[in-house]
Amino acid sequence: MTVPRRVVITGVGMVTPIGTGRREFWNSLLAGKTGFAPVKSFDTSRYGVHLGAEIPDFRPEDFVRRLNPASIGRSSQLAIAAARMALEDASLDLASIDVTRAGVCAGTTSGEPQFIERFDEHYVHDELERVGREFITRYPCHVVPAHVAREMGFGGEIMMIPTACAAGNYAIAHAGDLLRMGKASIMLAGGADSFSRISYTGFARLGAIAPEVCRPFDRNRKGMVPGEGAAMLVLELEEQAIARGARIYCELAGYGLSCDAHHMTSAQPDGSGACRAMRMALERSQLAPAQVDYISAHGTGTVINDRLETLAVKQTFGKHAYEIPMSSVKSMLGHTMGAASAIEAGVCALAIAHGQIPPTMNWQEQDPDCDLDYVPNRARNHKVRVALNNAYAFGGNNSSLIFASCEV
Repeated sequence: MTVPRRVVITGVGMVTPIGTGRREFWNSLLAGKTGFAPVKSFDTSRYGVHLGAEIPDFRPEDFVRRLNPASIGRSSQLAIAAARMALEDASLDLASIDVTRAGVCAGTTSGEPQFIERFDEHYVHDELERVGREFITRYPCHVVPAHVAREMGFGGEIMMIPTACAAGNYAIAHAGDLLRMGKASIMLAGGADSFSRISYTGFARLGAIAPEVCRPFDRNRKGMVPGEGAAMLVLELEEQAIARGARIYCELAGYGLSCDAHHMTSAQPDGSGACRAMRMALERSQLAPAQVDYISAHGTGTVINDRLETLAVKQTFGKHAYEIPMSSVKSMLGHTMGAASAIEAGVCALAIAHGQIPPTMNWQEQDPDCDLDYVPNRARNHKVRVALNNAYAFGGNNSSLIFASCEV
């Protein structure tokens, strides 16, 4: 019987509303820092909500060195920044690798929405002649991983998986498959999304944006806070990482993907789709439910999502569900759309590496339907050998990744 090749995480890079780079991000997360503020990138005076989680003072020229930062969109800029930090964190010398076997797999919700928004403005004002030829080359979502690859000089498989808020998990899972099948030797995988008037308007019209604060799993939760960000992980085979003396955060042990096939914006009322994804992830990782030490929740702070995720966790883990710490970092950095589960995958890797669990901030009152251990308001020291990362999206896309210490 052939032993499956182990895929490990050796580099973590992120740009978020609460910090850039893994050290600043992790310290902010453990301190319970929140990145919410009135939206600055566009006028929200005609909206009923005004809160967002934008990244302040981001300087693309600090990270984009090969391409012209002004020629690419903000999502690409964020993704390149995260990728560069991940490669540096992995101590990977690009001159020493076969770049034709180095690839990029990214997830997103909106790609480069600013170009669409600009097109809309020209259309409304009968100024289509001002759109310019560059529009067609700048807005498609596949340009994000392509720009990362061009910036880094990677010549392997380039893939964009636009499965909305679950996309980062999908991208990491696909990258792991490529490595196990011998189709790549190094993969950058994650997700990126920039703050978008389109997304903000959509969630506002759905009544899904919190008017004051995001409080996942709390009885009085009123919604999520849209945000922006990017995260990239460096994935490689364990034997290669050991041979080059790399620091290994953890193993990508398994994943599960499912689709509710139920409703465009609402999940299956019984939580079965999310449960199916978690069970597949456990089965593929050959781990028992009782071995899971931490769950990074999708935890948006919306009434339905938090209740159904809690239900799905109970169905998957039974009585053990009450013994697993489970937290939502969206309570601090908002919902970064296609970047969310990629950032949260980084959280799982860091939780395993440091033996600490970030809190669910702003939790005040228990909801009878949400009665698990959500690590309220304060980070916790806790040995994490196995972490589960959940992400769910419009269209019924469900994804769960399992990360494990290499000692497991």
